[in-house]
Amino acid sequence: MAGTVAVNGRTAEVQRALNRLAFALLWLPGSILLLFILLPLIRMAWAQSWQSLRSVAAMPDVRSSIWLSVEMAAVTAMIAAVLGTPLAYFLARRDGWFKRILEAVVDLPLAVPHTIAGIALLFVFGRRGPIGALFAPLGWEFWGTQAGIVAAMLFVSVPFMVNSARLGFAAVDPRLEKVARTLGASALEAFYRVDLPLAWRGILTGAVLTYARSISEMGAVMVIAYYPMTAPVKIYDLYLQTGLLQSSAAAVLLLVVTLSTFLALRALIDAKLRSARP
Repeated sequence: MAGTVAVNGRTAEVQRALNRLAFALLWLPGSILLLFILLPLIRMAWAQSWQSLRSVAAMPDVRSSIWLSVEMAAVTAMIAAVLGTPLAYFLARRDGWFKRILEAVVDLPLAVPHTIAGIALLFVFGRRGPIGALFAPLGWEFWGTQAGIVAAMLFVSVPFMVNSARLGFAAVDPRLEKVARTLGASALEAFYRVDLPLAWRGILTGAVLTYARSISEMGAVMVIAYYPMTAPVKIYDLYLQTGLLQSSAAAVLLLVVTLSTFLALRALIDAKLRSARP
């Protein structure tokens, strides 16, 4: 009996050791990936002095470019939520070849190089493009304006909005919507009273991801609206003029602002989720 207990004890120890080894082997690739992400950013931030950060932060054009990026990214996220949520609901509730085509179209901006996206947008929103020419008599231009910045940001970031909201709607049991319909609610009422409240986390997460992706966009924005300069374009301009000294300091400032707003939005989502729990 004692021998059996000892053998079982050794077997349990061997099993625990194997579990620890398996965990270490699984964690190693993830650690390498996290290091790949964090090391360049940490190294760039560590290379800055308080004096260089203060001097760059005191530059009016740097501050205005960062604020412009934050403002336009927020506007883009709101537009993406309004336009992308109904499409996400359709994709979550439908099936078949047409849905697969729409999903491919939604994901297409992820595969298009962003400078090419900016050039393509000029063919539509430029002064001679169909939409640009339509709004030109009204004094509303896209080339070199904030409207063009939003158009470029929206093109590259809308897949994050639609895909995240689609997953949120897909997690809602369709039977709940059918129950609402049997109780007399219309399809639109069921959408607003059942689907939207239950899929809010996916929608809000999509808006946050859209905001984060928009604030970092440079390629498409630079083509359609080099001026007024957003923060990424301004950082690139500083790099061409001064090299790494001022451009890296401005990049650190943008990272601090982006990370702060991103964490704040994430905290709001978590707080709302905790308050919704029974």
